Amino acid sequence: MPDTAIDIPGKILVVDDEENILRSLKRLLMSENFEVITSSSGEEALNVLKNDGSIGLIISDQRMPGMTGVQFLEKARELSPDTVRMVLTGYADINAAIDAINRGGAFRYITKPWKDDELLSLVREGLQRFALVYENKRLHEIVKQQNEELRKWNSQLEYYVQQQTIEIQKKNEKLEALNRRLKDNFRNSINAFSSLIELRDSSMLNHSRNVANVAVKVARAMKLDAGDVENIAVASLLHDIGKIGIPDVLLQKKEEDMTEEELETYMKHAVRGQAAIDSIEDLRDAGILIRHHHEWFNGKGHPDGLKGTDIPPGARIIAMADFADRRIKNHSGDNAIETVLKELKQELATKFDPDLYPYIEKSVREVYARQMPRTSVVELELKPEDLSEGMVISRDVLSGTGLLILSKGTRLDRRKIEALKRYYKLDPSRTGIFVWVKR
Repeated sequence: MPDTAIDIPGKILVVDDEENILRSLKRLLMSENFEVITSSSGEEALNVLKNDGSIGLIISDQRMPGMTGVQFLEKARELSPDTVRMVLTGYADINAAIDAINRGGAFRYITKPWKDDELLSLVREGLQRFALVYENKRLHEIVKQQNEELRKWNSQLEYYVQQQTIEIQKKNEKLEALNRRLKDNFRNSINAFSSLIELRDSSMLNHSRNVANVAVKVARAMKLDAGDVENIAVASLLHDIGKIGIPDVLLQKKEEDMTEEELETYMKHAVRGQAAIDSIEDLRDAGILIRHHHEWFNGKGHPDGLKGTDIPPGARIIAMADFADRRIKNHSGDNAIETVLKELKQELATKFDPDLYPYIEKSVREVYARQMPRTSVVELELKPEDLSEGMVISRDVLSGTGLLILSKGTRLDRRKIEALKRYYKLDPSRTGIFVWVKR
């Protein structure tokens, strides 16, 4: 039987209360020969779903009067569970994006303003997912029908079973590949949330990634199981997500300079961070680590005053990695790493677990050695087309709108250079790319 999964048609339902956006999306999608239906409200769109069972993809705005995008997607999920759902949302509306994924079963969220090529790519991917699910159901129905026939024609049993087994295996392989891609998209969403968090405090740019790099190295050196390592990586990237609700004036202060009242307000970000992701079941274990990453080893930390080994190991690791990255930004020169490790050592048994120090020391040296200035190299500012493989990024590379593209210390290869060229066309930076090259 020929493979026709990706050719199965699926209509696209676009929901937005702004007529100009509906026209823009319809014009863009119809340019690719997609069949498009538009609705100006959630209520109108639900009626479309009730009367048309061939809707393969929904693109819904989040902010609409009457029924929000999350509320509409939640009801749409009940009416047409196989239809792929996407939500349009602004950069700042993280909670709405989380709700859309959790409550409305959104496949992806699309930020406004969107990029046409990226949106079309997501639409194709979503329709392919709908087609694969649709085709898989069809195949299972065929298997059921043919099992009835096989009872009548035993002579053909082996032939039919073999043919259907081969076909189902192929489809399952495609679904497994799609699941792997969904997992990759989930990780990319975590990284995107991390970048948005750091936009609140430009002085801590790349902080979450540095913390994650150090913490994951420590976890692996301690031979923690893969699930614990994954939770530590996610918690490290999102450990400051609760700071979204912290006043800007507090973000500019060091903890030691805060009043008791200010410190109490600031420390609430750990609990808020856990609460922000608790509705997503796969992130709950990471949420526990986020809650406790400001606990002290002597029991005088926040928010619960846990002591010693009562503090989860992942939270103890993240606490030390967080301290190291914050302090290293205050130092420069050849002895910056040694200075920070000395400061960290002075807090052992007070804030931090002494048994973790050998692991954290090695990881800090490995991560930050790549980021420190090098005496045997010179720093150059180059255009993307002048880059060569093997060059090392000497400063964080930011897009024109402030998103982190590549971190300081990254060694360039062909794939990274091509990515930089694309970003500099899509969202041009105000500067070139700073690299270290040998003298």
